[in-house]
Amino acid sequence: MGNFFVCILIFGYSFSYATVDNRKILKWFGYGKLLLTIGWIFLFLRNVIPDFISINIANMIVFSACCFETIAILTLLKSKSNKAYRLQIKITIVAMLVFNIATVLNSTINTRVLIASLGLFAIYLPPTISYFSEKGHNFFRISYGICYAAFEVLIVIRVVFNYLNPQKDFFSYTIFDSLYNIALFLLSLISTVGFLLLVKEKQDLKIQKLLKDRNQFFSIIAHDLRGPLGASVGLSEILAENIEECSHEEIKEITEMLHQSNKNSYKLLENLLDWSQVQTGMIEYNPKKVALSELIKENIELNKNAALNKNIALSFESTEFIEVEADKNMIDTIVRNLLTNAIKFTNKNGEIKVKMYKESKKAVVSITDSGIGIPDDIKEKLFKTNGKVTQKGTEDELGTGLGLLLCSEFVKKHKGEIWAESEPGKGSTFKFTLPLEIKKN
Repeated sequence: MGNFFVCILIFGYSFSYATVDNRKILKWFGYGKLLLTIGWIFLFLRNVIPDFISINIANMIVFSACCFETIAILTLLKSKSNKAYRLQIKITIVAMLVFNIATVLNSTINTRVLIASLGLFAIYLPPTISYFSEKGHNFFRISYGICYAAFEVLIVIRVVFNYLNPQKDFFSYTIFDSLYNIALFLLSLISTVGFLLLVKEKQDLKIQKLLKDRNQFFSIIAHDLRGPLGASVGLSEILAENIEECSHEEIKEITEMLHQSNKNSYKLLENLLDWSQVQTGMIEYNPKKVALSELIKENIELNKNAALNKNIALSFESTEFIEVEADKNMIDTIVRNLLTNAIKFTNKNGEIKVKMYKESKKAVVSITDSGIGIPDDIKEKLFKTNGKVTQKGTEDELGTGLGLLLCSEFVKKHKGEIWAESEPGKGSTFKFTLPLEIKKN
C-alpha cells in the first residue's frame, strides 16, 4: 500500500508540476513503484495463486521495478547515462536468472530470500556509488545518498541475519523482520521525497539557465544591433541631406556602406533567430545520411567570392568518401560559419585549408587559416554563452559572436565535439567531430 500511494504521488507530481524534460524521469520512477505494488500483491497471494506467479513472476516484477527506479535516479545524476542504463539492465537480468535457476533446483526458501536480497543490493549499488562519486554535490544530495547507503547496509544486515538464522517460512514475523520492514518503509518514503526534491532542483537550475540565456539575448541585441543600425541611420541621414551635393562616386560609396551595414544587421537577426529556435526547441532535428565531402564542397563554392575578394586561396583536402548521419541544414550552418570566420580573420593573399578524415568511428572536419590567430583569454570563451566575444576582422569586418555559439549547439545536437587550436599571429584551426552513426537513446 505504501508503494501504491507513492506511485500516485509521483504520477500526480508528473502531470501537475513537472516540466516536459522531467516528466519522463518521473514516469520511470512511478512505473517502478507501480510494479513494486503489483509484485508485492503477488507475493502476499502465495498459496492462493499458483507458485509460478507468486514466486517467480512476482520476484521478476520486483527486480524490474527496482531497475526502473534506479534508471530514473541515474538519469538525474548523470548527463550521459547510456552505459549506466545498460549496466542496470544487465545486473537485473543476472539477478532474475540466478533466482529462477535456484527455483528450478528447488532451493530452500532461505536460499531464495538470500538471492533476492543480494539481487536488490546489486541493483541499487551503482546509483548509490554515483551519489558519492559525481561532482556538484550539496548537503541535500549527500543526505539523499546516505539514505540509499543506509538502504544497502540494511539489506546486508538482512542477508547476514538470514544466513545465521535460516528462514523456514516465506513470511516471517520475528522482531527483527518487523524492525527491518519499518526501517525499509521509512527509507523508501524518505528516498521518494528526496527524489522529488532532486527533480525540483533540476527544474530550478534549468529555469535559472533559461533566465540567464534570456538576459544574454537582451545584452546581445542591445549591444550588437546598435552598431550596424546606428551606422545605417547615420549614412541614410547623410544621403538624404546631401544627395544633391554628392557626386556619383560618393553616392555609390555611401550606398555600398549602407548595404554592408544592413547586411550585418540581417546576419545578426538571422543568427539570433536560429539561436532562439535552438534554445526553445523550435528547430527540427532531422538526421539523414549525408555525403560530408559534397556538403563541404557546396559551402566552399558559396564562400569562394568572399575569399577571392581578399585573394585568399581556399582548398579542400580529402582522401576518402565519408557519409554521416546528420541534419544537413545544421551541418551547413556549422561549415558556413567556420568558413566565414576563417575568411574574416585571414589577411589578403592568405590561405585556408579544409580537411576531412575518419578517426575512432567519427568524422573529423578541420578548417585551418593563416590569419591573425586568437588570444588565449578569448579562446577560452569562444563557445560559452556567458562569455560571448567579438573581434573585428582583418578589414574591420564586424562579428556578432553568435556564429560559434550556434556551431557549438548544433555539434552537441549531433553528439559531437568542437574546439579551436590557435596562437596569436600564427593562424587558427577549428575542428569538429560527427559520429558516423547517431546512437538512438
